[in-house]
Amino acid sequence: MPGPERWVRGEQRVLASTRVVELRGVRYRHNGRESEREFTVIHAPDWVNVLALTPDGQLVLVRQFRFGTDAFSLEIPGGVIETGEDPLSAGIRELREETGYTGAGARILGSLHPNPAIQDNRVHFVLVEEAAIRGVTEWDTDEEIEVLTAPAEEVLAWARSGKITHSLVVAALMQFEPFWREWKRQKGR
Repeated sequence: MPGPERWVRGEQRVLASTRVVELRGVRYRHNGRESEREFTVIHAPDWVNVLALTPDGQLVLVRQFRFGTDAFSLEIPGGVIETGEDPLSAGIRELREETGYTGAGARILGSLHPNPAIQDNRVHFVLVEEAAIRGVTEWDTDEEIEVLTAPAEEVLAWARSGKITHSLVVAALMQFEPFWREWKRQKGR
């Protein structure tokens, strides 16, 4: 049985534009079905989520108010990747700005499409080891963040139990878990 046929992308138009995202109408044609229609796509910049691990096995977390859910959310640091910035630099910057932490050995653990059905961007997961407070926070105008740490094992349990509800943070923690197992093995924990 043959697989699905690729749709052919056509013209696009901006439906709405905001500081954070652009809503686009994108025409697609399916040759096999001889159909064409407009689909709504959210065009957003790529962003980064940072797993900052302290020398004693704690993860750096942030708790902040989120307007989408009208509630507080427990997360890992992260934010938008600026134009021309690479994910590693963005991760290091966001960690420092949101928490005052810096570290060593920054590397990409992975990247995903947040919601490929309607979004065209990617989220990158950056691991920073040896995280420690070495500076002051530099929050954006609308940010007010509680910075805390918790044992990595506990944070992973919170993701499994639903205490952490941000799906991209849960995905980042899934990418982190194999590294964490090896880290514990090497440390004899």
